[in-house]
Amino acid sequence: MEINTIVKRFLILTISLGFSIFYADAQVNGTNTNGSSSSGAILTAVPFLTVSPDARSGAIGDAGVALSSDKNANYWNPSKLAFIENGDQVSLSYSPWLRRLVPDINLAYLSYAHKLDNRNTIGLSLRYFNLGKIQLVDINQQDQGTYTPNEFSIDATFARKFGENFSLGTSLRYIYSNLSSGTFSEGQQTKPGQAIAADVSLYYKKPTQMFGQDDLFAFGLNISNIGSKMSYTETGQKYFLPTNLKVGVANTWFLDNYNELTAVLDVNKLLVPTNPNSTASVPAGIFGSFTDAGFTGELKEINFGGGLEYWYNHQFALRGGYFYENPNRGNRNYLTLGAGFRFDAFNLDFSYLVANEQQSALANTLRFTLGYTFGKDYSK
Repeated sequence: MEINTIVKRFLILTISLGFSIFYADAQVNGTNTNGSSSSGAILTAVPFLTVSPDARSGAIGDAGVALSSDKNANYWNPSKLAFIENGDQVSLSYSPWLRRLVPDINLAYLSYAHKLDNRNTIGLSLRYFNLGKIQLVDINQQDQGTYTPNEFSIDATFARKFGENFSLGTSLRYIYSNLSSGTFSEGQQTKPGQAIAADVSLYYKKPTQMFGQDDLFAFGLNISNIGSKMSYTETGQKYFLPTNLKVGVANTWFLDNYNELTAVLDVNKLLVPTNPNSTASVPAGIFGSFTDAGFTGELKEINFGGGLEYWYNHQFALRGGYFYENPNRGNRNYLTLGAGFRFDAFNLDFSYLVANEQQSALANTLRFTLGYTFGKDYSK
């Protein structure tokens, strides 16, 4: 039997029991009998919602909550959509995912933004996670055909400016997770998981000066995936969505008419109980997530991503960054690199994730993003 088939069977079995294991190192190291990851990663339902979908931020250490606005703000910070300069923008991102483990898992992300007027913007996005084909067998190892598990989410976003430097935004999200093909787990037939969630966010930017140069400071905050729990059986345990607090800053230096440099930093924390088997309500789980692991434990649950973006003449970009997660809470640590190109209304970005191939299932991950901008220019 090929190793890919064995790995896939393990993944789909684990998920069908309700344990979300797609944090990269959790997949490599496995899970404990109580449902927690042996790597210490906090486990939730549908963790694909926390995977950075676009190549631009994917090249800057998976940071983007305060980065300058574009159509992918639907994911990073809905309030940033209020500051897009053109009336309509569309973007398509694609990434082969966990290709060190299996060859046919991929993540696709389609995002659209429409500026209603100088203050109000709406957005739509679709995220689709394909887990590849699974060969199904019964307890006697008899062939039961193949199955392609998948997950997706659909978002609707609204953002509004309040003055020239501040905006608020929110997204409403429908989540569908079909992972088990109606198999039985602990005597119960599994079913697709479904949930409704929302994001709340803010964005602030202010032109300033530093070292005698014009620059732009920005601050962003996004609390994402606030929503109902998800279950894969009628009466089985319900699992928390990956509610996440993301806070970030960015500073852009306009070096001259052709060159600009941006530094970004994001800080993230999951707002879910450390114990994946917690029966707390969603509000109790969010507020309790700041104290249930103790002061030292809570510090370990914070991860960081950041890096630099350089633009020449608004046509060519180079990017680099780093993502850090505590070794006792998942141990995702990797370098990211990438570039971007603009051709009139088109933009093309790609990113590459550099990680230790012996320790990380994320090593050599690629992301690609193609975007198009059209419509009225609201910057004038």
